[in-house]
Amino acid sequence: MSIVNAATAPLLTRSRQEAGPAKERPSIDDVIEAYMGATGVLQLLKAVFVAFAWALDAQQVFISAFTDAEPRWHCLTTASGCSPAAAAVASPCALPPGSWAWDRPAAASVVSEWALGCAGPALASLPASSFFAGCLAGGFLLATLADSLLGRKGMLVVSLASMSAVGALTALAPNVWAYVALRFVSGFFRSMVGTCALVLSTEIVGKSRRGTVSVACFLCFAVGFLSLPVIAYALRDASWRNMYLWTSLPCLCYSVLVCFLVQESPRWLLVRGRKQDAVEALRHLNGGRTTAASFSMSMLDACDAGTSGGGSVFAALWAVWERPWALRRLAAIMAASFGVGMLYFGMPLNVGSLGSDLYLSVTYNALAELPSTALAWVLIGRADRRGSVAALAAAAGACSLACAAIPGGAVALAAARMAAEVLSFFASCAALDVVLVYATELFPTSVRNSAVGLVRQAVVLGGASAPVLIALGRQRGSFWSFGVFGIAIGCSGLFVACLPETRGKSVSDTMDEEEERNHAAAVVSCTGTSNSDRGIV
Repeated sequence: MSIVNAATAPLLTRSRQEAGPAKERPSIDDVIEAYMGATGVLQLLKAVFVAFAWALDAQQVFISAFTDAEPRWHCLTTASGCSPAAAAVASPCALPPGSWAWDRPAAASVVSEWALGCAGPALASLPASSFFAGCLAGGFLLATLADSLLGRKGMLVVSLASMSAVGALTALAPNVWAYVALRFVSGFFRSMVGTCALVLSTEIVGKSRRGTVSVACFLCFAVGFLSLPVIAYALRDASWRNMYLWTSLPCLCYSVLVCFLVQESPRWLLVRGRKQDAVEALRHLNGGRTTAASFSMSMLDACDAGTSGGGSVFAALWAVWERPWALRRLAAIMAASFGVGMLYFGMPLNVGSLGSDLYLSVTYNALAELPSTALAWVLIGRADRRGSVAALAAAAGACSLACAAIPGGAVALAAARMAAEVLSFFASCAALDVVLVYATELFPTSVRNSAVGLVRQAVVLGGASAPVLIALGRQRGSFWSFGVFGIAIGCSGLFVACLPETRGKSVSDTMDEEEERNHAAAVVSCTGTSNSDRGIV
């Protein structure tokens, strides 16, 4: 690749075109954008329908805030040393049976039904940690299937159907060990729901609508999160098993609808060399207004997609591994995502330690998702990605440290801690939204699903460490939970300085195309030549 001036570039280009082999051809993005034009209402509705998978995903992620909550208890008699004051701060494990009782039915939580609160913090946090461990395992083992064998739609349908089936089986768990195993399997299949829904919904619309569709995913996640306290309050005196049934059955119905109403990503189909399938998918997305034959003859046959049409399941990960620039990007964005995930998942699971009403606390956190999504939308459209992530991470860390520093006790102090917790969660929500959009822009179509899947696994890895820190915080002080959360997200936000800025830039389809852009940008940076006075051939 060489840099020439604008006057000589057309002559060199024409001479190479006449030679034949080096003829410049349109990219996948050029072909699809030319066919789609302005994203129509039908395309946008289908993208939003796919984005709704995030609502069902949110329910499975945060359901343990209610099913695994440690309920309050009260004294039945004071003869054994039980007192109302002790019931507010102490554990009933040392009291004799019959001297105390739970405020709610024992079946309302797995902690009270199986007496996990008296078995130690490790066992009490094991179901939540098991779920996140399953998310990690599934993310590493299933991420490449969406880029290779199953595609975005196929992987989404399999993940949704499996997650809902396992969720229904969880309602039948006879003991804590079966419950832990089922939560692991649920997390395993759930791991790809959000990733596939985000990638698929953004790949079936034009680039002008990608930011809007990404925000729709985050709004759907907020809606799913907000539905949990409503469902939990309606079932507050019923068994925790009902929570799993009422969240799993709608998910199963939704997976059937996705299977029949949604098309596969045409970009993925073209990258895999399945041009005829891509034509059909584009025709359905565009309402069938253009015939498949004319579109195929005029555009797809001229498309130089760099298609593979095959490749092993781990080809996408290998393509990232063998390129140092891609590996550096992946490592940096994953490091930034780890701290964001620790605080994002840890805060809602730790609200019970603040001493406020559980339903209201979770509702406040769920409501914080809505304005945070609006903030992320503004930042995605008007601000740089790197600066946004760093600023939001710093704000979330400062508010989390404030939660650890403010003492409990007085009503005013408790309100201040709750406000700091909500603000910290608010900033972490916006940071997560921007990080996910940033990740989709950093990697080309051929490896995007695998790369974004690994980024989400870094988020989940941070979440997997949160239950252990929460248990330590309850025993040794809030610094071990809120304090560590704040330090982790503040430090992780610094890693975005290693990443290139992607705002306003078009996405690539193949690794070679992205590598050429990186090389061209590096040459321009060294020579000081601007885009307006250069030609790349």
